[in-house]
Amino acid sequence: MSQSIKLTMGPFEWGLIIALSLLWGSGFFMTELALDGVPPVTLAFSRVSLAALALYIIAKIMGYSLPRDRNIWIGLTIMSLFNNVAAYTLTFWGQTQITGSLASVFNATSPLFAILIAHAFLRDERLTAGKIIGVILGLGGVVVIVGFDALKGLGLHVLAELAVVGTALAYAIAVVYGRRFHAQPPIVTAAGQLIASSVIMLPIAAYFDQFWLLDMPSTTAWIAILWIALLSTAAAYLIFFRVLATSGATNVILVTFLIPPSAILLGFVFLGERLEFQQVLGMVLIALGLLAIDGRAFGWFKQRL
Repeated sequence: MSQSIKLTMGPFEWGLIIALSLLWGSGFFMTELALDGVPPVTLAFSRVSLAALALYIIAKIMGYSLPRDRNIWIGLTIMSLFNNVAAYTLTFWGQTQITGSLASVFNATSPLFAILIAHAFLRDERLTAGKIIGVILGLGGVVVIVGFDALKGLGLHVLAELAVVGTALAYAIAVVYGRRFHAQPPIVTAAGQLIASSVIMLPIAAYFDQFWLLDMPSTTAWIAILWIALLSTAAAYLIFFRVLATSGATNVILVTFLIPPSAILLGFVFLGERLEFQQVLGMVLIALGLLAIDGRAFGWFKQRL
């Protein structure tokens, strides 16, 4: 089933991006709960393997089959190396040295890498002034939301900071590379990528953690693991590959700007946390950045000048 790529997003696509940001944003909180009883590499393997199993079962129920073309599996494996194996490993290690706030700032550089890589390799996603302005505004909004205090430790743990920047670069490469799967149903692409990730990460988790010797996780940790695997990974990747297939790499990577606001709004709605002025200001900057990257607002103003 082939889908056309329109590269602009309507209300439905924007709704999917917001839903994706909520799923990934909630995953950060659940990860903290899961790490209380499960080592990082084992958690990463549990995340991709449980998600792969869930998507495989759903795909079979829906009548889809996994690809049989060796070249497709090679491509899915390459994507999994960037999107899961490298990204998760670099992030987990980097956040042992730097704060989550600082890591979120570095993670928000993904759209910058994505628009540059897309410009170099994708003819229909060229670099524009609106995209550059949008990335600057969006990144500035993330910095305002997390607070400038998060930048005080900048440069103290250079390798860890480079690791998290490497995560942002890995995500950007993955979304641009993933455009080649736009003709595949999103559930097949998502399941295939996660199966490849599971095969790669199994020996890594066995070597570093010897997970069969670990104590059984607590009920809270299990709930967190299932949340991360089924919602923040399986469901999230269905949305991710759907938007990537129809709206392009630059658009889907915008979710990294929306994760911090989503986390704040979840705290406001469910935990009764207060919204501070700087958080609202940051959200406004991010919204302006998204409008600039979308491009239609600039077109509207040009028509009226």
